[in-house]
Amino acid sequence: MSTQWVMVIGDDLSARPRVVKWAACEAARRGLPLRIVHVAPRVEHGTPRHDGGHPRPVANPVATQLAHAHTGLRVDTTHITGTVVREGRSLVRNAQLVVVGIGTGTGTSTGTGAGTGTGTPEESGSAGPFPSPIVREIVGGAACPVVFVPGGPGPARPPNRPTRITVGIDARDPAAGALDFAFGTARLRQARLRAVHAWSLPPAAAELPFRVPEKDRATWEDHEVQLLSDVLRPWRGKYPTVPVLEDVVLFSPTEALLRDPDNAELVVVGRGRPVVHGLSATVDTLLRSTGSPVAVVPE
Repeated sequence: MSTQWVMVIGDDLSARPRVVKWAACEAARRGLPLRIVHVAPRVEHGTPRHDGGHPRPVANPVATQLAHAHTGLRVDTTHITGTVVREGRSLVRNAQLVVVGIGTGTGTSTGTGAGTGTGTPEESGSAGPFPSPIVREIVGGAACPVVFVPGGPGPARPPNRPTRITVGIDARDPAAGALDFAFGTARLRQARLRAVHAWSLPPAAAELPFRVPEKDRATWEDHEVQLLSDVLRPWRGKYPTVPVLEDVVLFSPTEALLRDPDNAELVVVGRGRPVVHGLSATVDTLLRSTGSPVAVVPE
């Protein structure tokens, strides 16, 4: 049986210490080895180049530092060149969790946050908050969760605040993979889980010549609350030690996930139907707007 890894992969990891450290902490927490994979950028006709114009790979001393910071953590470094997509996908097949960086790394920010969607394009050629095209090709079809970690400083959080994880749920079509990963991660971190279900008024409400009566709105909302409760019941039974906050809100899915003033340590969503950059429209917008790591989980 092949070794299962937590894998952090990118072509600019030397500029993303937060991303690598996040992956190392998660590997140590899960009792798994960490593999740091540096991808040689592809610049012309699929051919990688190794000149001074590209970030250098994470060196072995970084791996040594991480191993010292996390007692017992095994750290491996790999630098892939040539047929990088094929080699990268082969490595990802042995990953239990893949971590990639988004947004600008340290020293590259221009002061425009990811929330505006106007972050500085990365040296590897990708625009905005997303990994380079070659990294997206490698992780796009990953069979394991992929966590997108912002490269800059994390959002400020109140001191001594309990750890919290947020999971987005469509109570009419729940993503079992995302729920299992969110509950399992919350148990691992001894965290509180906020389960968010966004809903909208039925089409008939738009045809009313007056404001929706509060009684009707309350009835519809009660139905949504019951839907979410029914979806969560078996997961509460499987993970009885995880405290859950059920949150039913009249917003779009992205707005619902972002209306958290304290910022979650991790936001978990299902992969959904790919539309932009191999991601669903909701995930695409979420990655442009949040400062928290986002786990995208396949079914």
